[in-house]
Amino acid sequence: MSEVFEGYERQYCEASASLSRKCTAASALDGERKKQKLSEIQSGVEEAESLIRKMDLEARSLQPSIKAGLLAKLREYKSDLNNVKSELKRISAPNARQATREELLESGMADTLAVSTDQRGRLMMTTERLNQSTDRIKESRRTMLETEELGVSILQDLHQQRQSLLHAHTTLHGVDDNIGKSKKILAAMSKRMDRNKWIIGGIITALALAILFILYFKLAH
Repeated sequence: MSEVFEGYERQYCEASASLSRKCTAASALDGERKKQKLSEIQSGVEEAESLIRKMDLEARSLQPSIKAGLLAKLREYKSDLNNVKSELKRISAPNARQATREELLESGMADTLAVSTDQRGRLMMTTERLNQSTDRIKESRRTMLETEELGVSILQDLHQQRQSLLHAHTTLHGVDDNIGKSKKILAAMSKRMDRNKWIIGGIITALALAILFILYFKLAH
């Protein structure tokens, strides 16, 4: 169901219950106090009519599968509001108390009032269900906010871990560079050692030949 429709519906149920109480109170009043109460009821009826129009527009904008059920509810609400209007008209008439008794006797108004009471009972039940739905929505939103906070915390942890990994990668890259440089130095040193070996070998060979030459020369003389 549309949350917008539910909001209007909740407001209407509350307004209808208030109108019922005000009609009952107005029936027991006289003079200026009654006029003031009737004025309040008329304003409430206009507000209820506005809510029904808003619900009607919202219902007709929804998918057919949802719209049908909402329009059925609207028919009940319109019937309930018509009963309130009839009650307002009755208590607004001169000699309203006497007229009420005659109307109940002549037209079976008692049955109509019983139906209206039953409808108001259903409206109160609907209001209660809507309040329960609102509580569930609030609980869902609270859970969603908690989940969002947990997600933000996890993202922050992942970001810190990423920064640590990047730092470790940079450090390893520096170690690799140092190892590469060390390898180059060792290779150069190895080459020098090989070259020095050949040089020393050549010097030793030259010295040996020189010694042999001297010995040969001495033996010959």
